[in-house]
Amino acid sequence: MASPFTGATTLSCTSSSWLHGFVGPANEISKFPDKRIPMLVLAQKKAKKTRKIILKEDVTDLGKKGQLVDVKAGFYRNFLLPTGKAQIVTPGLLKEMRMEEERIEAEKKRVKEEAQQLALIFETVGAFKVKRKGGKGRQIFGTVTAQDLVDIIKAQIQRDVDKRIVSLPDIRETGEYIAELKLHPEVTAQVRLNVYAN
Repeated sequence: MASPFTGATTLSCTSSSWLHGFVGPANEISKFPDKRIPMLVLAQKKAKKTRKIILKEDVTDLGKKGQLVDVKAGFYRNFLLPTGKAQIVTPGLLKEMRMEEERIEAEKKRVKEEAQQLALIFETVGAFKVKRKGGKGRQIFGTVTAQDLVDIIKAQIQRDVDKRIVSLPDIRETGEYIAELKLHPEVTAQVRLNVYAN
């Protein structure tokens, strides 16, 4: 049967062999005579546990849907995961997100190019003619509205345009006017209108 004090003997041998490094030729402690040996103890900081997540819906004070954020592991585990508001980011999910972003960017680029082509058509077509019943001098009865312009565009070049994107000056006389069509946030077409009385 092994003695319960064998560990202590091993410890004393180890500690005494460690002490031999400081003992000089005359069996005296040479580096630190009559003083205690200073020991440097380093404590490690507790690592903050965070998770990189993607939000499935808007979360107040955290972010918008589809946004990548770092949150504390407990907040994710106790609130976001049970309520289904977030998902842990994985390499596969990141790849899907990149592909979706590329698809959206390609779609935005295509829409912008179509708007630019339509703007070029509007600017090369010349002036659209608008007939109104004439009054005194150059005055016309009524005004030319955005809906009038939309109808003329549909009749002349077979293009559907939403009247909400049309910006017209106040037209109450015959003459030439410029209307603006906001086809895209970055593309505005200028259309000439020739208003005359019949």
